[in-house]
Amino acid sequence: MFNKVTLIGNLGRDPEIRTLENGTKVGTFSLATNENYRDKNDQWQTLTEWHTIVVWRGLAEKAERDLKKGHLVFVEGKLTHRKYQDKEGVERTVTEIVASVIQSLEKREVRQPGISAGFPGIEDDFQSKTSQTTSTPSGVPDDNDLPF
Repeated sequence: MFNKVTLIGNLGRDPEIRTLENGTKVGTFSLATNENYRDKNDQWQTLTEWHTIVVWRGLAEKAERDLKKGHLVFVEGKLTHRKYQDKEGVERTVTEIVASVIQSLEKREVRQPGISAGFPGIEDDFQSKTSQTTSTPSGVPDDNDLPF
């Protein structure tokens, strides 16, 4: 048997983290996924699905530290169904994703001007090429410096 869910979507709200009596952290957040399609009138439509994500222990701490409303996030986990009674005594059923992996897909913040904290950017590439290029006396780059 196999129960695995993979989602990429945007957080609908900041994660809500709480600590249980035994010290275990648990958190929840909502995740929106979108599907685009053309309707019968050839107009683009967007269908948004909302998912409740549950994170435990270290993942709850990571979610609290790294995730914010609106962030693009990768979530992998299992689909669960849970029943409970509300305040009026009515039995309710909820469907949740219990996450085993969460990863922010947001760009990392730049720590200092001109220095990228994530992947190299255009500025980084330009700076590294200009600082590494050596020229012959005529101003023409040396053949060893050509990118092909």
